[in-house]
Order: sequence, then structure tokens, then C-alpha cells
Amino acid sequence: MTQAAAGQTAPSGLQLEFTFEEQRAVVVEVGGGLRSYSDGGFAVLDGYEAEEMASAGRGQLLIPWPNRIADGAYEFDGRRHQLPLDEPERRNAIHGLVRWSPWNVAGRSAERVVMEHLLRRRPGYPFTLMLAVEYSLSEAGLSVRTTATNAGPEPCPYGSGAHPYLQVDGGKVNDARLRVPAGAVLQADDRGIPVGRAPVDGTELDFREPRRVGTVALDHAFTDLERDEDGLARVELEHDGSGTSTLWVDESYPYLMLFTGEGIPGHDRRSLAVEPMTCAPDAFRSGDGLIRLEPGQSHTGTWGITRRR
Repeated sequence: MTQAAAGQTAPSGLQLEFTFEEQRAVVVEVGGGLRSYSDGGFAVLDGYEAEEMASAGRGQLLIPWPNRIADGAYEFDGRRHQLPLDEPERRNAIHGLVRWSPWNVAGRSAERVVMEHLLRRRPGYPFTLMLAVEYSLSEAGLSVRTTATNAGPEPCPYGSGAHPYLQVDGGKVNDARLRVPAGAVLQADDRGIPVGRAPVDGTELDFREPRRVGTVALDHAFTDLERDEDGLARVELEHDGSGTSTLWVDESYPYLMLFTGEGIPGHDRRSLAVEPMTCAPDAFRSGDGLIRLEPGQSHTGTWGITRRR
């Protein structure tokens, strides 16, 4: 089947494969997200098949906000806005506005794909963003560079995130060893909305030194990230059968959401979502990490994945 024919039938549209040596990744037209990434035949990401829809946010881009906005309601520059509640059971707007929209291929080579999308004004978000996401493979692994430009005539609120799931070699993440260089966690209510911040010291959420995940249920936003000399913060997931996968974020991402997938049919604890976020959950309301883009202003953030066998 040709790529065009596959794009007509696949729920995620065109399937854009790119490779480097033993690495292989596929980016999709619908949502501009990352459907799969493998290295040496091992599926580094717990993705989804071409004939499937993305479930549980797998590989999707979370723009112009990651995570949740309580009641979908917020104020910006003195004006109140109401977003659709696409997490109705919790009365939240969740994960932005571009996950199910078609993106355009703006550039492509053997080891690189660039996707673009123009997010137009709409009820609840009457602002215009030009979005570009560059996916590339190299000896250093996978790199994802996201740039948003305010293409409208007035300032706009902005946040960005992504939703990759790191996979272990069969079974569940319980036996994997996890390192998260975070000194604090956001405490959340039963709707997933932050209500405070607490140090991880002395709690089951302290993964600053590598240790077994065990039965810890993770659905938490971490912050106060410790960074290496290169300015990157690195989350490491190590498993005897699959080596070590490291997800790194640059200084544009001060928050990381970790999720073990509790309660998701077919996915419960089989992989670990490590979600880079430029702002906290509910940032449109709290302002915690919220980015204000002036007309013509751009914001760029980069994250990536490396694997050690």
C-alpha cells in the first residue's frame, strides 16, 4: 500500500517513517505525534499500531497546554474564556487543542521529519499559533524540538507538552529501576488539579536515587528538577531485559508528569509515561509556569530519548 493510501485509511493519517542506523521512528499526520520509536529492534516507546487510534495520549503533542484546566475556564488579560470539557467525568479541559487535528509535513529527510500546524482562533482560545515540531534521529538518539509562534495581533497564553510512554521488555514496570531528578511534587485533588507542592524527601515519590518502581502508583507532576552540567534533566528507566531508556528535557521544561497507567484497559502498568511540560497542570488558571507570548514572539523547547543496551 502506498503512503498516500495508508494515510487515507489509517486513523492517524499519513505514516512518516525516518531512520538512523538501527533506530526507527514513525510520526503521524493526525496530531503530529510520535507513533513509535525503536532501537535495535526494541520498542523503546509503548506506541500504537497504524490501524489504531492513539489511546491514553500515546505519543501526542499537548498544545497550547499540557495536562488539565479545571472547569475549562480561565481568565487572560481581563477576559474570561471557556474551553470544551473533554474530560467530562472530572469537568476538565485536557491536553490542548491539536491532538486530533491534521498537521502538514514541512520538511523531511532520511533521519528527520518536520511537522507544522496553524492553530486558528476558536471559542475558548481566540488566539493564533504557528506550530512546528522537528523530530530527528542521530547517534545521540531521538530529539524533539517544538517551536510555537504567536501569529495573532494580541498576546496569548501558551504551554506545551508531550506524552511518550517508555516501555520495558514485557511484563509491568514494577521490576524496573527508576531515577527521577526531582526535589518536589505537585499535590493534586481527585480531579488532577494541583492544590499544593511538597518535597519528595522521605516519601515513596523520592526517586532521586535509582530504585525499583514496585507497586508505587504514579500519576504525579514533578518539579524542582536537578540538571546536569549541560542543563538537561534526565529521567532513567532501567530494566534487565531492555537496558536503560533515558528521557531528557532542556530548561524549557521545568515539569515532568509521570504516569504508570493505572486503570487503563490493556495498558495498566505495562509502561511509564514521562511527559515533558513547560508549565504545571492548570497553569492557565494558576499561572504556574504559564508562558505569555507577545505578537510575533516564539518559544522553543527540546526533549529527547537515548537508550543504553
